[in-house]
Amino acid sequence: MVGKTNVGKSTFFAAATLAVVEIGNRPFVTLEPSVGVAYVRKRCVHVELGLPKCEPRQGFCLEGWRFIPVKLADIPGLIPGAHEGKGLGNQFLDAIRRADATILVVDAAGATDAAGNPVPPGSYDPVEEVRWLEKEIEEWMYGVVSRDWDRFAMRVSTTGENPLEALTQRLSGFSVTRSHVERALRGAGLENKPLNKWSRADLRLFIHHLRLSKSLVIAANKADIPEAEDNIKRLKKELSYPVVPTSAASELALRKAAKAGLIRYIPGDPDFEILDEKRLTRQQLRALEYIREHVLKKWGSTGVQQAINTTFLDALGLIVVYPVEDATHFTDGKGRILPDAYLVPRGTTARELAYMIHTDLGRTFLYAVNAKTKQRIGEDYELQDGDVVKIVAAAAKKG
Repeated sequence: MVGKTNVGKSTFFAAATLAVVEIGNRPFVTLEPSVGVAYVRKRCVHVELGLPKCEPRQGFCLEGWRFIPVKLADIPGLIPGAHEGKGLGNQFLDAIRRADATILVVDAAGATDAAGNPVPPGSYDPVEEVRWLEKEIEEWMYGVVSRDWDRFAMRVSTTGENPLEALTQRLSGFSVTRSHVERALRGAGLENKPLNKWSRADLRLFIHHLRLSKSLVIAANKADIPEAEDNIKRLKKELSYPVVPTSAASELALRKAAKAGLIRYIPGDPDFEILDEKRLTRQQLRALEYIREHVLKKWGSTGVQQAINTTFLDALGLIVVYPVEDATHFTDGKGRILPDAYLVPRGTTARELAYMIHTDLGRTFLYAVNAKTKQRIGEDYELQDGDVVKIVAAAAKKG
């Protein structure tokens, strides 16, 4: 999660993870990156299979919804010039290196200026906010890659190294893959140009397309404020990224109320149910009604869970598969029903799943079984969303 300071990132993080973080209406509340566990929400396959329950080893299942754990990092707020060390400096941009995807939290209400100071709602343009954040990330990436570039480019061009492989290796610290590099080269029109012939403009264009190849989702926060509605329409119209209207403060309030047993609410639901009105103060009832009218009825959810799902399931294109040891009862070796749910890239094969479970299982892979159909599947079978799979491997050699 990135964004300028004071847009509600810490509130989003707290709502998504129920972690204890400092939250305040002032710039630079977060001084160190915070890392926690959030969850992707998917309809659990135990419902489809007609099973009474599942028994997750990690995450949890609520009323047929499986919540699969993912890592979420809240990067301290950025201001224009962060890549030059302004504000809290570009050391925090470095924290983005290992991320597979980015959730960019913006103030959709336009209620904070570029430095994160509170201003009247509607005073600041969230589209401009996205533009300069894009520039900060791009300038930072360019600064890192351009260091010692000439020497690197000459070495690759004179030693006969594969440019694609060399670039992928050099950029591995950004969590980019070979396919990311290929797309960036193609987008910049540099597939066939020797690296030592690249101009600085070529390198900047390549970095631009490399940034675009990385998954990014906009969390348009403070969506409950009236001025946010038109801004969210503009964000969706003018940007190519997925834009999710979000009210992190509402989600945090609902999750805390649910945890206290005051309401029935499952993260991502379009509504909640008050369990005992007598336990709520008049102020709490007014706050809950505000959330219902100005957030849930208007946007369909608070957006926090939807932003996480959009990032992992849509932007990253991940699917959920369930490995089991018993294809008849859908259990592991200890009899637990559907204990594991793996988020894997679309196109993952049965053997690749075996390697994800355990290296030895992948190495000695024989075949797999689709537990839903009971059919044998080979190593090259591409897993489908919701597959339940038993891996069959050769017995490990003793010695």
